Amino acid sequence: MIDNQIQTYYFLGIGGIGMSALARYFAAKGARVLGYDRTPSPLTKALETEGIVVQYDDSLDKVKELDISSTVVVRTPAVPEDMAVYMWLKEQGFHILKRAEVLGLVTRSERALCVAGTHGKTTTSTMLAHILHQSHVGANAFLGGIANNYSTNLLLDQESDLVVVEADEFDRSFHHLTPYISVITSMDPDHLDIYGTEEAYRESFMHYASLVQEALVVKSGLKFNVESLKAKVYTYAVGEQADFYADNVQVLDGEIRFDFYTPMGKVADIQLGVPVWVNIENGVAAMAVAWLMGATDEELRSGMNTFSGVYRRFNMHINTPQVTYVDDYAHHPMELKASIESVRKLYPNRHVIGVFQPHLFTRTRDFVDEFAEVLSTLDEVALLPIYPAREEPIAGVNSEWLLEKIATKRALVLPNILAKYLRERVKNCIAKGKPSVVITMGAGDIDRLVNDITKSLMI
Repeated sequence: MIDNQIQTYYFLGIGGIGMSALARYFAAKGARVLGYDRTPSPLTKALETEGIVVQYDDSLDKVKELDISSTVVVRTPAVPEDMAVYMWLKEQGFHILKRAEVLGLVTRSERALCVAGTHGKTTTSTMLAHILHQSHVGANAFLGGIANNYSTNLLLDQESDLVVVEADEFDRSFHHLTPYISVITSMDPDHLDIYGTEEAYRESFMHYASLVQEALVVKSGLKFNVESLKAKVYTYAVGEQADFYADNVQVLDGEIRFDFYTPMGKVADIQLGVPVWVNIENGVAAMAVAWLMGATDEELRSGMNTFSGVYRRFNMHINTPQVTYVDDYAHHPMELKASIESVRKLYPNRHVIGVFQPHLFTRTRDFVDEFAEVLSTLDEVALLPIYPAREEPIAGVNSEWLLEKIATKRALVLPNILAKYLRERVKNCIAKGKPSVVITMGAGDIDRLVNDITKSLMI
């Protein structure tokens, strides 16, 4: 709780992955929790089954029942300033906090193990939470995705004062946190609509690093002014020496194994429960923090082997000799590159069909050439219209513009015919004796097409 006077939490944008975790947290603590979201989703429906009230219209009926003296309103930046409920709550003088501010309060009352970075933070933080949760150390966790092992984005452990947190750089949210230990996976520029320049983006990470209290685990090669930091700095890598690193990587029959090196020696034969190449790097970072917190060698092995992934992080829905279907949250050029390279390494002789839903007009505008370059490494590409999220359209910025820059077989496909389109493309590959891989990528609502695509590709 923020203090003993607070009995009710009202969430504006309760269906967001980070907001819903906080909602579940306060509900578990015994508070009354309710909120608003624009549209029903599997996540909001799950909250409702857990006893949390969710409204989907912009009416004032529910909020007029709130007691201003015992209610905290939590909002996400995605909620528009002119929303009627939000405007009324502000006019009445309710205590309104950003999600990041509330999460920051939590990290000041517990030892926070945070994971920051442009890419990999959701998978890495969920791996870390899983390793610790099933070890003698234990941990609570606010996750940026639904952990497949637990079917939730919140883990609670009443015996532990550790909390695993995904540290989001959007809107400088991670500056509200007080990390005990943190990982920084990457600093590839993103959210330039917020930061303006690449230099400002990277400076934001430097400020975040200065907030870390005990230890900072950074990917080898990232530039930091170590002298300005209070935390001890460790590096991690794959295939090269660092404080923590993976070596002797073996990919065989759909399995990935490697040896994990710490400052004290080797933990041999780590097997990935989700055998994706990028998860070697994610796993090294997660195991580094778990090792620093006292997880044993066997707990590291067991945690990595039993980790079953995160919803929409390289989720494999079909895997037969003829067709494999993977769905992934990748929405930045470097994330697309990592996903496509993982597919190529796992299935080197297959025809790879990629479907991408660009996320945000500004991101598409800022990285159009980078998107085109990485999408051109696929055998063929289908694009969906841009998912706008919080943005208004930008003249000339659309999927057709991106499509023209891609140097491989390509098509613009509407969502309602995508499943049928992919079935025909895969059948064409099978007729030519060529197994195929289909990978859908994007951070918008492309996930709502996954079930139909899965059914259509069961050939």
